[in-house]
Amino acid sequence: MRELLDAVAAGEVSPADAEAQLAGYATGEAGRFDAARETRRGVPEAILGDGKTPEETASLAATAVETTGRAIVTRTNRDQRRAIRQRLADEHPAAEVTVHERSDVVVAHAADFDPPELAATVGVVTAGTSDAIPAGEAAVLAEEMGATVERIEDVGVAALTRIVDQLDRLRDADVLVVAAGREGALPTVVAGLVDTPVIGLPVSTGYGYGGEGEAALSGMLQSCSVLSVVNIDAGFVAGAQAGLIARAVDSGGAVGGDETDAR
Repeated sequence: MRELLDAVAAGEVSPADAEAQLAGYATGEAGRFDAARETRRGVPEAILGDGKTPEETASLAATAVETTGRAIVTRTNRDQRRAIRQRLADEHPAAEVTVHERSDVVVAHAADFDPPELAATVGVVTAGTSDAIPAGEAAVLAEEMGATVERIEDVGVAALTRIVDQLDRLRDADVLVVAAGREGALPTVVAGLVDTPVIGLPVSTGYGYGGEGEAALSGMLQSCSVLSVVNIDAGFVAGAQAGLIARAVDSGGAVGGDETDAR
């Protein structure tokens, strides 16, 4: 602790960073940021844009970059993205900011951030273009956890030939996130064709009876193929689960590893 206090006194470590190291979180203008989540859980902390003002979102993003070297902000709008860019330009001008417009995700890396790398591939599969937002969120999270991400798009069950001609790519992945709206049939079909863990991501596309993702969620939960299912539009959760499986594969764990090594 004395070394950390000396580093703060010398200006080598910021008070927010010191607080994060000691308490596991940092307190900023907009609340407390869980800076220890990735160390504790293996999943990086993310900032949810929904329900926050642009100023609150930008403040938390700046705290994240200061304490962990990275900010991941999901479900952002245009005003929030503008505020994040401005705040980081003022406080962390060397940070690299990437806006994933199609999935409403902003990622910022400090200049000295060392991104993780995993020897594992996550396939992110969409039934149609309308599934791109939550699927993109899952892809960003898996990439930020170090996995290689392969996108396989527009392969919905309305024309099964579209998924059949992608079988080699599907089977090459270590884990698959399969996003679908409407009746949510695509994850069931995929899970019946591969020996890879499949995570079903129901999407709130559709209308009428069972619309807004309810039918997709129900269909995936009732699947006769073996798959796991996250909540409607829960791209972050799907990407995080896929990232954790990718970490197990990378380390030679139970998923994708030799059975003897896993014991």
